[in-house]
Parts: sequence; C-alpha cells; structure tokens
Amino acid sequence: MRWLLLLLLLLLVALQYQLWFRSGMDDVWELEKALDVQRAENARLRERNEALAAEVEDLKSGRDAIEERARSELGMLKEGERLIQIAEPGRAAAAAAARDVEPVE
Repeated sequence: MRWLLLLLLLLLVALQYQLWFRSGMDDVWELEKALDVQRAENARLRERNEALAAEVEDLKSGRDAIEERARSELGMLKEGERLIQIAEPGRAAAAAAARDVEPVE
C-alpha cells in the first residue's frame, strides 16, 4: 500500500511539473490572450455590421437616405436648388494660384 501511495504521489508531482513548467500553462495563457483579442475584434465587427445593416434598412425604406447619398457622394441637386460652396481663404488662394486666377476675397 505504501508503494502505491508513493507511486501515485510521484505521478502527481510529474504531472504538476509538466503542467506548470513545460509550457502547459504557458499555452493556456497564450490561448486566453488570443481569445481576448479575437473577442474584441468580433465586437468591433459586430458593431460595424449593425451599422451597415441599419444603413441598408434606411436605404431600403426611406427616400431621405437616398437623397442624402445622392447629394453628398454624387453632388446632385433638387430642381430649383443652387449649390453654394464656401472655401477657406487659404484653400481658395491655393486653388486660384493653381489655376492662375485671382482669388476673390
């Protein structure tokens, strides 16, 4: 009985040594870090997907979103509207110099 107890104790010590000192727990900690990184990435992508889904739903159901996109991305205007652009003074002078035109101040 004493030999069996000694054998089991030695087996326990050997297993604990492998677990704690031979990359057993190191692997677990690295995997936990990788899991945390992946969870953060998943959360970021989930938020992005929700925003895109809301935008798709808005484009499907409402004219306002389509009109806003046409104005901002395509530069379209409604009939009877005028487009007035206000340029910053530094940018206006640089653009005028590039076109060899006198800037309006």
